[in-house]
Amino acid sequence: MRVIFNILILISFVTRGQVGGENVYSFLNLPTSARQAALGGSTLTLTNEVNQPLWNPATLSAEMDAQIALNYVNFLSDINYFSGSYAYHFNDHFGTMHTGISYMNYGKFIAADEEGVETGTFKAYDMALSVGYSYQVPYSDIHLGINGKIIHSAIETYHSLGAAVDLGVLYQPHNEPYVIGFTIRNAGLQIKSYENTKESLPLLIQFGWSYQLEHVPIRVYTTFDNLQKWKLACSNPSENTEDFVTGETAVKEPSFFNNALRHVVIGAELFPDKGFNLRFGFNYQRAQEMKLQNARTFGGISLGFGLKVNRLNLNYAYNKYHLASNSHNFSLGINLN
Repeated sequence: MRVIFNILILISFVTRGQVGGENVYSFLNLPTSARQAALGGSTLTLTNEVNQPLWNPATLSAEMDAQIALNYVNFLSDINYFSGSYAYHFNDHFGTMHTGISYMNYGKFIAADEEGVETGTFKAYDMALSVGYSYQVPYSDIHLGINGKIIHSAIETYHSLGAAVDLGVLYQPHNEPYVIGFTIRNAGLQIKSYENTKESLPLLIQFGWSYQLEHVPIRVYTTFDNLQKWKLACSNPSENTEDFVTGETAVKEPSFFNNALRHVVIGAELFPDKGFNLRFGFNYQRAQEMKLQNARTFGGISLGFGLKVNRLNLNYAYNKYHLASNSHNFSLGINLN
């Protein structure tokens, strides 16, 4: 069982392709919103999306009052990811609060002892509950936000508990075509570990902006991701070469430019304020980690669309990971007012 447990710990580190496998609860950095996922998975400046405060709490506003969103992600293999968001505006004096839930189900696993004899099946899941609040600095265009999160994870009979906060800043000047955002996500600790070793949470620092083109109905999004760690690129053993004379292996190290691009996520939205819009995103880090030699995987590309009908908002995203598997995001938004 100890072998099975160690393998499952590695499985639970599933992440969106940025510094994966280094922390516990990495599911927290997976986007569940279809709109967010279609734009590359790291957008910070969606100001009219009730799912967005889960990513950047500073985007929470009174315009999101009584809006609810339900999201489903058909992730890799048998992994399914669910989330929900709701915002409520109390009054102009107190402001607006946001609550959300995220649940990742890893499916069923076959349990076996050290000799490989099957002993049954078990499940594994991760879950997080969050509450958020945003505040606009008086006489300014600066919004500040905070999320508090309780995290629970279970693998077979092992359980873990954690707590974290998200801090966000949003600069949204009136009558200007741009919005700027900054976040520090998952700053916290593991309160109860699976066994006796406590692990760090997937801290994520991001900076980004969006810009509405003047004469074209396109909004462009750019995010500088994983600012808490500069070196994201590692050498790929499949790209090493061997000297036939000496037998020595020459290791091909990633270039400075390659590593720098891994911090950049871009997206674009066509007809962003209309009833129907199209979206595109590209995550260079994901593309590099999922690429194959002598084959085009088109990893890192994401596509999607949104449809708004009266009080309903339907969104879909397709994320290209690898030739072997892709991801589909579905979101339903409802305005209860």
